[in-house]
Amino acid sequence: MAQAPHNPFWAFSLAVYARPGVPPACLALQDRRGIDVNLLLFAAWAGMGCGVALTAERLAAADSAVAGWRREVVQPLRAIRRRAKGEDEALYRRMKAAELEAERVQQDRLFAVSGLEPQVGRDEVGGEDGVARRALAMANMALLLPGGDPALDALAAALAAALGDGDGV
Repeated sequence: MAQAPHNPFWAFSLAVYARPGVPPACLALQDRRGIDVNLLLFAAWAGMGCGVALTAERLAAADSAVAGWRREVVQPLRAIRRRAKGEDEALYRRMKAAELEAERVQQDRLFAVSGLEPQVGRDEVGGEDGVARRALAMANMALLLPGGDPALDALAAALAAALGDGDGV
């Protein structure tokens, strides 16, 4: 297998997803609302890591670039993994690993088509810069989350809290 290219977006996603409350929030958005978690994390990374405000058009273009992969590879692997859970633990573990690898490929594609790079010299996201970046991340994610739904608002708040601890994700 070829070595994956360096992808700071993937590193960001792993760090954010490891935080308390993030996995259940992301999975609820995915399962209840059909939100692509990789695209949601991409929106957060663009704001937090790159200081970029996305437009709906730019986010839609990024989504279009990975829609086929998500539909034809990631979602079928997810369905197999879920079906195997509780019935065949070895198959479940292999499908979980395969799904994660497929999601990494999707994130590699998002990173490649985005043209975004983290801002150089950014080790800490504290102070005013951190507040501004979190606001950008939230605005970017809001493009994917319809407003006014208390359940979605609570899930988005969990993601915001994960971004808001100021440790430079």
